Amino acid sequence: MPALELHPDRLLPADAATRAVARELYDAVADKPILSPHGHVPPQWLSEDIPFRDPTSLLITPDHYVTRMLHAHGVSLSDLGVGEGPLDEAASRRAFRILCEHWSAYRGTPVRYWLVDELVGIFGATERPSGETADAIYDTIAEKIAQPEYRPRALFDRFGIEVLATTDDPCDDLAPHEALAADPTFTGRVVPTFRPDRYLDPREATWNERVTRLGEVAGIAVDDYAGYVAALEDRRRYFIEHGAVSTDHGVGDAETLVLEHAEAGRLYTAARAGSATATELDAFRRHMISEMARMSTEDGLVMTIHPGVRRNHHRATFEAFGADVGCDIPTTVEYTNALAPLLNAYGTHPNLNLVLFTIDETVYSREIAPLAGFYPSVYAGVPWWFIDAPEAIRRFRAAVTETAGFSRTSGFIDDTRAFCSIPARHDMSRRLDAGYIAGLVGEHVLAMDEALEAINDLVVSNPRKVFKL
Repeated sequence: MPALELHPDRLLPADAATRAVARELYDAVADKPILSPHGHVPPQWLSEDIPFRDPTSLLITPDHYVTRMLHAHGVSLSDLGVGEGPLDEAASRRAFRILCEHWSAYRGTPVRYWLVDELVGIFGATERPSGETADAIYDTIAEKIAQPEYRPRALFDRFGIEVLATTDDPCDDLAPHEALAADPTFTGRVVPTFRPDRYLDPREATWNERVTRLGEVAGIAVDDYAGYVAALEDRRRYFIEHGAVSTDHGVGDAETLVLEHAEAGRLYTAARAGSATATELDAFRRHMISEMARMSTEDGLVMTIHPGVRRNHHRATFEAFGADVGCDIPTTVEYTNALAPLLNAYGTHPNLNLVLFTIDETVYSREIAPLAGFYPSVYAGVPWWFIDAPEAIRRFRAAVTETAGFSRTSGFIDDTRAFCSIPARHDMSRRLDAGYIAGLVGEHVLAMDEALEAINDLVVSNPRKVFKL
């Protein structure tokens, strides 16, 4: 059977001279700790050190990058364990075999790259996935995850993770984070992230119920706008007490408004009563994004924004399986005019760090880099989600660096709930950045000592600075 292997020069430049420089740069940061300031790994995995149940629920079911490609090839998500709860061994093996039988579908994709890194680098698999090798690979992984060395905490240490951020609802009690912080046997740092989207957007079907619950959890009456804002501020403080460093906002567009308090109060009352117009609901949502920035100037939480995604594009899939199963589709986005109200109000405040992400690559050189190159609060978020891929990362560096430099970018963000892919994703980014910087050395734009400083900044200094770690 064809072997599965990790080439030591993977993703490094093909040109021999440039590759030699890139190797030196990569070697300088290859073993640096992983700083992951935005992700979706369930904190319970670590607080309870829950053993992974089976290879499918570890590598396939929670990873919508994997499942969406199989769905595109006619595979039902239910056959991959999505929405099925714990799988018995027969169902788990069947799903794993489906992945292996469709291995060719991933050629040229970052998913293939990450999976190979996981299979070889973590589990020691040596055969290329196929229908014939599926069971053997499955057995190799199943044998490993039954061992103490492959439980979540052991892997957390093995991966070299220093900081791991989760994504959390404002009403969460954050008990897993509290347990980890109090556990002397756990030496890592797992922090929550404040994700208030469904509490800020009155167009959400459950907004009214969520706002009521917000008030109950905060112990603050939310009968009026002032109480609502106070409840949000209270929960932000609670998150900070439990280690949070940032808020995250997955908005439909980047539009912002800064309304007078009385007008915001009027719109809040109308939204709660169900009498607000669609225009008023949008205005309130856009104002609340600016309010999040205002709160960040006071409490110091870093603010990340990632607009421009049509959520749950396929209604039948959403109704059958829920959100976050791979049927979100990117749209175009505009930042310059959209963020003008927010940035005019808070863009030069020394306590605001605002990280702008996008899945619309056209805005990198046109809008995000110029914004990051002027406003001291603004940083260009690296490619993520659909575009955290080799060529997209190279395009990002080329589009952003000339205008904003290296220092105005966020550091790599893995944005994943696929725990075992975290080291593969960060290693990918380090290799690509080493290749880009090596090109600058080869063109005599940077001296080697500056190049070594630059690669260290991208891996270590930038995420520490931008996310106040």
